[in-house]
Amino acid sequence: MIRYLLDTNIVTYFVKGTSAALVARMQAGVDAQDIAISAVTRAELRYGREMMDQSDRRRRRVDLLITELPALPWRIDAADEFGRIRAHLRRNGTPIGEFDTLIAAHALSEKLILVTHNTRHFEYVPGLVLEDWMA
Repeated sequence: MIRYLLDTNIVTYFVKGTSAALVARMQAGVDAQDIAISAVTRAELRYGREMMDQSDRRRRRVDLLITELPALPWRIDAADEFGRIRAHLRRNGTPIGEFDTLIAAHALSEKLILVTHNTRHFEYVPGLVLEDWMA
């Protein structure tokens, strides 16, 4: 059962191979089938891949990752959460980027833990449970 939604920055650190601990945790999560990415993260990864030079070895890692990780569809519940979160953040003067708001809304709507290295950024989202696998 999926428990964790990976933020784009965690997936990017994995692709770059910056942390052996992250690689081990990701592999364990894939084996246990308890991690997924948002369709939003998949879109960001596809864009990043397309912007890489053809000879960049990370392109293959992105391809493999997209094949291995389930991407959850962005549904109406996530859209409703997005509106609530974005309005809350704007009223409080703590807006975060739109893609991050979409991902946070997706995690909340699916009742998943968001795995990110950018916890300070997401801590403004009420009710969002965070973990940092880079810590």
